[in-house]
Amino acid sequence: MQISSFLAEELPQVAADAIVVSVWDKNDDGALELGPLADQINQLTSGLLKRLIDDGEVSTKSLACTRVYEPTGLRAKSLLVVGLGKPEAAEPGLAFRAAGAAAKTLADKQRRTVLFALDLEPQDELVAGAMVGSLGQDLYRKQRTLFPFESLMIVDGDPNLLMRGHVLGDAVNLTRRLVNAPANEIYPESFADICVEQGERCGFEVEVWDRERLEQENCGSLLAVAQGSAREPRLVIMRYQGAPLDHAPVGLVGKGVTFDSGGLSLKPSESMLDMKCDMAGAATVLGAMTALAQLQTPANVVGLVGLVENMISGTSYRLGDVIQARNGKTIEVHNTDAEGRMVLADVLDVALECDAQRLIDLATLTGACMVALGRSVAGGMTNDESWYADIAAAAKQCGEPIWQLPMFAEYGEHIRSSVADIKNVGDGRWGGAITAAKFLEEFVGNRPWVHIDIAGPSFNDKAPPWVDAGASGCFVRTIVQAIENLA
Repeated sequence: MQISSFLAEELPQVAADAIVVSVWDKNDDGALELGPLADQINQLTSGLLKRLIDDGEVSTKSLACTRVYEPTGLRAKSLLVVGLGKPEAAEPGLAFRAAGAAAKTLADKQRRTVLFALDLEPQDELVAGAMVGSLGQDLYRKQRTLFPFESLMIVDGDPNLLMRGHVLGDAVNLTRRLVNAPANEIYPESFADICVEQGERCGFEVEVWDRERLEQENCGSLLAVAQGSAREPRLVIMRYQGAPLDHAPVGLVGKGVTFDSGGLSLKPSESMLDMKCDMAGAATVLGAMTALAQLQTPANVVGLVGLVENMISGTSYRLGDVIQARNGKTIEVHNTDAEGRMVLADVLDVALECDAQRLIDLATLTGACMVALGRSVAGGMTNDESWYADIAAAAKQCGEPIWQLPMFAEYGEHIRSSVADIKNVGDGRWGGAITAAKFLEEFVGNRPWVHIDIAGPSFNDKAPPWVDAGASGCFVRTIVQAIENLA
């Protein structure tokens, strides 16, 4: 999608397939206040916009989209009005979601040029939202359902913000495409190859560990999960240097289980269907790395992803097995479907060796987190309240909901084993998201660390107004924002 700018005074002259305008809901006394651009369009159309709103033909409810065809006074085939709801109810991320809702509505057919005349900021969120909203999960359909625009034009666009929005939108969509792709296309080796390609494209170094290197590095926990699959495991280390070498890097760690059958603790078919998305944490890390490098963020970042398939065969790891992780701790396996934490255990240890002084891991780790928080909210857990506050602040800036779960010491007792140092699940089903985080805490040393369980928001069973169903690309923008805030 080509992104460009035009001046507000040129609005009557610029030809387009569609123009998008935003309107706020009426205030409590029933008065309608149009923003500057909406008011300009209302005047150019001889009061049409206001009349349609007053007549109830156009909805001003949040993210409602209404089409007006062949509007007089504009060189556009149609006008799309996106409602913003009441100003006092507006939350961060509205620009991203409103742009996404508008773009998704207009992407129902191929359009050459779309103009955004939205009374909303920031502009980078408008661009990113439009890019995300216009791209669907229909990667393999002969007849597509969504068509990204050839050209998107923003009224009075700031070139720097437009560029930033384009980079962010591209990064989120990269993550979405990876998560939406099937496991016969995205598997450990092919994912690692994509990391190499993106590093060459965006400007960060990539190191790939194959099975032989993983064995040399004593990554026993990751290798145990991988041993049931014909697909070879990989661990990828991505290094971006945007600051002097004496600035310690932030470590981003992603779970990359490219398909999860559950192993010998086999999932039922309905639970296995979407398990191509169990590498969303790794895809989020890769998306964030591409954006940070292209934006030339003044920070040092190391991104690490552990890539495996969790399959069934005669060589699968078993319940009751005792595995030694890279840091020397022994793990008793009580459930082979609790595999993501086994993979992350070794990857987190490698991140410590890469001198990451702050850690963030992202993983579709537990169904328990969805039971606790639903499908649209991520769970956040930490060993450092200050570092968590930084991540939560960035998430709020981006409008990506996260809720902190407690990490009381007593939860750690639930993963103690009588056979080994720890076991890979807690006592029963209670507090499963937290006991999984307590397991990961065993591998982060004393470094400030935030664990983000994105099992719910990373994949939409039903499409929200601003993006297609399937992969959401959540938390790419939050991670970029958090590191920019540090810099």
